[in-house]
Amino acid sequence: MKVLVPIKRVVDYNVKIRVKSDQTGVDLANVKMSMNPFDEIAVEEAVRLKEAGKATEIVVVSIGAAQTTETIRTALAMGADRGILIKTDEQVEPLNVAKLLKGVVEAEKPDICILGKQAIDDDCNQTGQMLAALLGWAQGTFASKLEVEGDSLNLTREVDGGLQKLKLKMPAIITTDLRLNEPRYASLPNIMKAKKKPIDEKSTDDYGVDVKPRLEIVKVTEPAQRQAGIKVESVEQLVSKLKEAGVIG
Repeated sequence: MKVLVPIKRVVDYNVKIRVKSDQTGVDLANVKMSMNPFDEIAVEEAVRLKEAGKATEIVVVSIGAAQTTETIRTALAMGADRGILIKTDEQVEPLNVAKLLKGVVEAEKPDICILGKQAIDDDCNQTGQMLAALLGWAQGTFASKLEVEGDSLNLTREVDGGLQKLKLKMPAIITTDLRLNEPRYASLPNIMKAKKKPIDEKSTDDYGVDVKPRLEIVKVTEPAQRQAGIKVESVEQLVSKLKEAGVIG
């Protein structure tokens, strides 16, 4: 079974985001970048499938500038076998990402494609669903548990009312939730081995996809500062303040 894992290079989740002075976007100058946390979970799940003897090859793919190679190397150090970089300096929107991934899927012919449910930079939560629609594959989103049974997948996913269990026929698209697993840290020997693993470089033209943005960012602003709270001396005063604010009648 071959597993394809798309990954994205984003601003590290520990970094405090700064908006550019002209409000055209986020300031990325001298900012630490890393793999999207949900994508780390996807890579970890693929590696666990291989360790369990269910998967035979793990291919990671990413779309971005030349520096994205570093993110692919991180996935290779975690246990992926080889990488594909679709090189572009454009900001690629989710539908175009899905179209590019469709081209990769048609070339690589994986049995399962595991993605993070969303990226922490744009929070779109669209790519996995769009890819499933373009391919006509079964999909299971927000997976918190995944088991392979023959040519089927048993999936537990988180929904508003609790947990939902699905059985999917492969090939299938899976998007990962936080509770699926805890990603490992890459060991130094594996980091050294990852430097020798192959990374194929492609262009968007290789897949016949026009990645020109269809959306225009008008303005990016920081969230408004929250007002400081007040302390009350008694329950009666609390009730009075809540009534004044219109929270209770």
